[in-house]
Amino acid sequence: MSYDIAVIPGDGIGNEVVNATESLMIDLAAAHGVDIQTTEFDWGSERYLDEGSLMPDDGLDTLEDFDSILLGAVGHPEVPDHVTLRNLRLPITKGFNQHICKRPSYLFEGVESPLRGYSGGDIDLVVYRQNTEGEYADVGGREHQGFQNEVAIQSAVYTREGTEAIVRAAFEAATERRGKLTNITKSNAQAYGMVFWDEVVAEISEEYPNVTVERLLVDAGSMDFVRRPDEFDVVVASNLFGDILTDIGGIISGSLGIAPSTNINPSGDYPSMFEPVHGSAFDIMGEGIANPVGMLLSMSLMFEHLDEDDLAETLWDGVAEQLADSDAPRTPDIGGNATTLDVAGDLEDRLL
Repeated sequence: MSYDIAVIPGDGIGNEVVNATESLMIDLAAAHGVDIQTTEFDWGSERYLDEGSLMPDDGLDTLEDFDSILLGAVGHPEVPDHVTLRNLRLPITKGFNQHICKRPSYLFEGVESPLRGYSGGDIDLVVYRQNTEGEYADVGGREHQGFQNEVAIQSAVYTREGTEAIVRAAFEAATERRGKLTNITKSNAQAYGMVFWDEVVAEISEEYPNVTVERLLVDAGSMDFVRRPDEFDVVVASNLFGDILTDIGGIISGSLGIAPSTNINPSGDYPSMFEPVHGSAFDIMGEGIANPVGMLLSMSLMFEHLDEDDLAETLWDGVAEQLADSDAPRTPDIGGNATTLDVAGDLEDRLL
């Protein structure tokens, strides 16, 4: 098989983790008889500062014919976060209807959790986050700016189609995993959107009688991610709550630097996008110490999405073996002093 992959290194350490892992991805695929062709796009905040836009007007048209997209990171200290998000990542996720954001949190052997009493494999959960609606809906506005009567309105939007899609995807995942789904909302305070969400979960649960459903409010859910993370299997949540929970999930699993993420268009009409959770991390940009594991595991999830299961498993297992080896190089975020290139090079030696 042959695949054309669009690569957007983006901002900050996104460039560093992409540059350290792209050739490994290509060479490993070739060793499995899979041809990977990549095309790199220099879209991001530097382009915005130079030209006034993070990507060109025909950016989606350019990306549409690719099989998948890899994104390093987006974000810049000189560009407001809402500008970077709404001018690169969101146009892609919404424009390509990538409404399923799947983010696994797994505590690998050899990685220390900040929580006492947890070791490799004890934390193994996956969050299904609605990726194009909720708080990502561009509904609202501001009036009377600069005056005492200034007002800002921000509305979250939940459609039945979008909510059913993410909830059903989460139930399907639960049937393939340990048979438990936790629905996390805030329906005591948000009596329209979140109550509607809970009703959809209850309706769809009838199609999956073998899945046990737990319901939590997001404040209790956030607490329980710390108090009892081993009891979670599949979690489904709206955009905002899913984003917060997956940052907690990443850090209790050792580091955001090893957390992967997917943005899936389930119909296959458009390409899906894969990226590490960690963001641009400008505080360590240029130091060469960013953890490439989040990007490597995102590549593994990309191969899985492309039905290259052997390749996905080889890459995932290779990372797991490296993390379990106390003599292997590791970056500072997980207790080592190695560089990004040290970690990527060591994994290349193990796999090729």
